[in-house]
Amino acid sequence: MKLNATKKEECRAVGRRKCASARVRIEKGTGKIVINGKPYDEYFPTFELKEIILAPLKSMAKEKDLDISVKIVGGGKNGQAIAVQHGIARALVRWNVDFKKSLKTLGMLTRDARVKERKKFGLKRARRAPQWSKR
Repeated sequence: MKLNATKKEECRAVGRRKCASARVRIEKGTGKIVINGKPYDEYFPTFELKEIILAPLKSMAKEKDLDISVKIVGGGKNGQAIAVQHGIARALVRWNVDFKKSLKTLGMLTRDARVKERKKFGLKRARRAPQWSKR
């Protein structure tokens, strides 16, 4: 995959976390963020989730320069927020390659591969075994 060194008009990327998958599109604009057809502060009402989403934009000082459109499927709210953050960071790198070094050091380009471990037969949960009795 070849990255362009120049700024593009529109860039797309995919961010993922657990079962959540976010398709992100960024373009030049006024700083409007739309997630599944709703404003981002309506879709993610808590302060912590808003900060997670805005972190890559604030680190690059681009929160007022780009319009962002996101489609999210799967997962819970926290996983969706981290998937959006991952997608925005990847789209920013496609938009301008100079952002890669600082976003990489902040850990926003790394996909968090941790997922729920499956339940095994003979156990109550993934690792919890039934209580053992000697007699």
